[in-house]
Amino acid sequence: MADPHPTDPIVDAFESHRDRLRAVAYRMLGSHADAEDVVQEAWLRLSRQDTGTIDNLGGWLTTVVGRISLDVLRSGRTRPEVSLDDRLPEFTVTLDDTPAPEDLAATGDSVGLALFTVLDSLRPDERLAFVLHDVFAVPFAEIGTILGRSADAAKMLASRAHRKVRATERTASAGRQQREVVQAFLAAARDGRFEQLLRVLHPEVEFTVHTPNGTFVTLGATEVATRARVAGGAARGRAATVNGLPGVISWREDGTPLSLLAFTVTDGRITAITAVVDPAKLALLDLPAPV
Repeated sequence: MADPHPTDPIVDAFESHRDRLRAVAYRMLGSHADAEDVVQEAWLRLSRQDTGTIDNLGGWLTTVVGRISLDVLRSGRTRPEVSLDDRLPEFTVTLDDTPAPEDLAATGDSVGLALFTVLDSLRPDERLAFVLHDVFAVPFAEIGTILGRSADAAKMLASRAHRKVRATERTASAGRQQREVVQAFLAAARDGRFEQLLRVLHPEVEFTVHTPNGTFVTLGATEVATRARVAGGAARGRAATVNGLPGVISWREDGTPLSLLAFTVTDGRITAITAVVDPAKLALLDLPAPV
């Protein structure tokens, strides 16, 4: 008996590549919404293409997604979604005993705020060459085809981008120092050591708390130190990396998230703290489970 619901082999083939295409577009554009749009456009182009002329569907789709993403970057139509305050569902959170976002990016698993910041400083062609080669191991010949350049020119672009991105590795030591400052703050908040809090807080520190009753901002080291009990309870949580920033996540006994904090540290002092204690907002985040 014939299959009453026959499947379209082209649809099946496209779906088998969808996750990778979405990942390529997201790493190019930094926006899940834009990535979905790009993948949808790639499908529309495939549906209008004589598939008999395509020798390598995966390569053809990567080329199409790369070109569409490049057009979006050049036109400035991207919708960045990595803000700590504006797009809470876009938080990227990993526990510190797992690879940091920057390390995961190298294997194509995730991209943190720090790497997106560096990518934003690259020209569109440099960004495409870096993402496709360093993250997804696309050969330079294919990258050159997307850019309309030679393989050697694509290699030079990728090398230039690689140097800019790797320059950020010089901040690795600073990252460890930032974590030490955060731990000192949490310990002082937990123990109620006011003077120690003032030593690690910048005089103009900004403390933003997302609560069920709204978002509240406290300014100044003295005021933040006085209200540090909100963060002090998180000292019993787990160290995490939140969009490339040092942070802490804690859970209730039933395993549901209790709070999420992210810290900005500059020159050895905390200049900004973002805390999410609103259960509704925490539920929207893709947070790691307690271990």
